[in-house]
Amino acid sequence: MQDQLKLDDFICFAVYTASHALNRVYKPLLDTLGLTYPQYLAMVALWSEDGQTVGGLGEKLFLESSTLTPLLKRLESAGYIRRERSKDDERVVVLRLTEEGKRLKEKALAIPGCIAAASGRDAVDLTRLQSEIVALREALNRSAA
Repeated sequence: MQDQLKLDDFICFAVYTASHALNRVYKPLLDTLGLTYPQYLAMVALWSEDGQTVGGLGEKLFLESSTLTPLLKRLESAGYIRRERSKDDERVVVLRLTEEGKRLKEKALAIPGCIAAASGRDAVDLTRLQSEIVALREALNRSAA
């Protein structure tokens, strides 16, 4: 009987180690922006849609409020965002980019190209891979629910 527990055969290990490798490529790029990877993801989401709620952003990033709140406080301290209470519902916090936060996008525009170049794959292959990983994530989320 073949050994069922070979580390190199685990999809989870391949994804886990690929994630670490991606983070090693991202780190020097994000250091020039003064952002961590989770902060970068939050900024990318806000650059796509300013004025999101904390809850909505947490859903997009798959982050709990307890993880997201300190991250957002640091982005606010850096001058990139403002957190405002909703006028309609005081319990809801709306996130708004500052002018400095909007300008930061210009500095971040080269990052996706750098990541693509580091991967050694063409755009079609990367798009296919990303779609497959998203499909895997969705299937696993359905299974866990």
